[in-house]
Amino acid sequence: MKSRLLVALIVVAALVSGVYFGWRLPRLPNLAGTTRTYNTATVIQQVQTLSELVTVKYVMEKIIIFEDVKWYGENRVMIVAHGIAKAGVDFGDLTPKDLTIEGTKVRIKLPRERLMDVYLDDKATEVIERTTGVLRQFDKDLEQNARRRAVDEMRVAARKNGILKDAKERAESQLTRFFKEIGFTEVEFASK
Repeated sequence: MKSRLLVALIVVAALVSGVYFGWRLPRLPNLAGTTRTYNTATVIQQVQTLSELVTVKYVMEKIIIFEDVKWYGENRVMIVAHGIAKAGVDFGDLTPKDLTIEGTKVRIKLPRERLMDVYLDDKATEVIERTTGVLRQFDKDLEQNARRRAVDEMRVAARKNGILKDAKERAESQLTRFFKEIGFTEVEFASK
């Protein structure tokens, strides 16, 4: 009985010390003096994405009917596409010459506002109807073509509805608020 108890205690002690050292050893100071290597491309990519200021987002919905009609039948798909268009200003285009400070007045030449991204919300986009003619084979690319058309049409619709104008106005408003919070009393904008 005593030998079983002794074996059990040794096993428990080994488990506890294994868990402790497994947790503690990676946290000990690095005595070997080795250095860590980071993926610089990833770091640079993250810094570059910080330069884009998205100031406006449009959420749109569009019904798209995409057909492929041949003399022997048609393939057709109808989708309700839910899309998102984002616009703003890319500060990666700024140079030191674009910012001048005179006392408490700051003058900034903003880069042109641009459409940053247009994409479909896949969870909200749905296929309403799919038709394949009797003599036709199922076209797996038909839905993808309809989705591409939806994105293209949403890009055009966002521009027509003034997304770039809204992006510029909101960028100026946000920058004015930022510069006034850090102590400037007058903020002036010019276009590049």
